[in-house]
Amino acid sequence: MNRRRLLTGGAALTATATLLPTTRAAAAPAPALPSRAEVVRVLRRVADHWITAHQDPGDNGWANATFFSGLLTLHRLTGTPRYLAYAKEWAEKHAYGLKGGVTTRHADNHNAGQAYLDLYAIEPEERKLAAIEESLHRMVYTDQPEKNDDWWWDDALHMGMPPFARLGVLRGDPAYRAKLYSLYDHTKRIEGGPGLYDPATGLWYRDKRFLPGGILSPSGKPVVWSRGNGWVTGGHTKTLKALPPGEPHTAEYRQTLTRLVRALARVQRTDGFWNVNLADPDHLPGPETSGTSFFLYGTAYALRARLVDRAAYLPVVSRAWQGLVTTAVHPDGFLGYVQKVGDRPESSQPVTYDSTADFGVGAFLLGGTELALLLG
Repeated sequence: MNRRRLLTGGAALTATATLLPTTRAAAAPAPALPSRAEVVRVLRRVADHWITAHQDPGDNGWANATFFSGLLTLHRLTGTPRYLAYAKEWAEKHAYGLKGGVTTRHADNHNAGQAYLDLYAIEPEERKLAAIEESLHRMVYTDQPEKNDDWWWDDALHMGMPPFARLGVLRGDPAYRAKLYSLYDHTKRIEGGPGLYDPATGLWYRDKRFLPGGILSPSGKPVVWSRGNGWVTGGHTKTLKALPPGEPHTAEYRQTLTRLVRALARVQRTDGFWNVNLADPDHLPGPETSGTSFFLYGTAYALRARLVDRAAYLPVVSRAWQGLVTTAVHPDGFLGYVQKVGDRPESSQPVTYDSTADFGVGAFLLGGTELALLLG
């Protein structure tokens, strides 16, 4: 039986306007913040477990590249030689190349470029950037530079925004940042008609299939996928870290992330996690690590950047961290409750204590490292 239904006309507008339920977490006392040393110990345990269990560092697709983004962020925090060596082994295995080659326009294929940029920052060698730079250069200058509809799903903001931002800054070429905004603006305001961003709530639909009038939860509520919004959170956070404050579109990226962080705080669960469907707490309820980790990342960054009030949002990160370390992190460092690859709440269900994935570990390392930086 098809459990999906369509919503049309005025009912669609009503659903959008009432997307977010009343907060539940705010009424519960928040756990005490951990120490920075405690956070780092957990991050090391999770990273070390993954590396030990995966002697082959794997492919250079978007999922594994997200792990290496998190690992290299942890390396910057700790200086651990093992993490850098493992990342270099991975990059060398793929000759710093991209899936799909340099002609690819697909944001997923560009995600590996983030780790290559990290490795370049540590030990600058132009060969490390050759593939990602040629691919983005083609999009900016020679391969249909007027085409801006490549990022048709919200995950693309995490995969594609940071490489454009970072290369534009590194090369001092504003055309990269202009192209980034053109692609972003299409995703936000044009894709599917109204764009994937919901200005009424500050949240994002995964792609045009989920816009009002499209796919609903079994109870008739909108489907606003947690990890999809996690990718958006990560993309904005990384981009803001890369761009100078005076860049023409920095203020919009900052304002959009701030609205997203505020919206997320309203629907955080009392156990610190977020549901797989942010708009329907009864739609496959249960803990989920990947979206929660990205929301920890973005909220901790927003606190560090003073985008949100410290007293109001420190409880959000303390709940998220406490939930992750007490529920998802196994004693040996295995990270569970990660919803595996998919595009909606129903994907890769059930999500269990033993469900994990490379990108989920990467998101956890990003979130925990940002929390450690916040703790000073």
